[in-house]
Amino acid sequence: MKKAGILNRHLSGALAELGHGDGVLVCDAGMPIPVGPRVVDLAFRAGVPSFAEVVEGLLAELVVEGATAAAEVRDANPGAAELLDGHFGEGDLEFVSHERLKELSAGARLVVRTGEARPYANVLLRCGVFF
Repeated sequence: MKKAGILNRHLSGALAELGHGDGVLVCDAGMPIPVGPRVVDLAFRAGVPSFAEVVEGLLAELVVEGATAAAEVRDANPGAAELLDGHFGEGDLEFVSHERLKELSAGARLVVRTGEARPYANVLLRCGVFF
């Protein structure tokens, strides 16, 4: 049994299958889930687990070279915008329309659904490589 890191066996296994350039959509409970990508649904109750908890956990285990979020997050959910700004430097975080983010999500390899109940708490992570 693992004693640290992501303990959810479905999520841990899905992360181990990712490679350079693969997309991981971390989304709130209301984001439409595209057909195609593997889905690990962590949502339990409204707000549990939170977007921040899941993003923090994933960033501790993944090499991420960039991310894309909806521009609408800035006005509608400043807390999520601040979280993303705090993790990604200038040029590593791209903002697009929410509609465009939904289109890009169809190309994700993995979708991790949180219980987040605040708007636009969604980010498409692009996996990097550790060497």
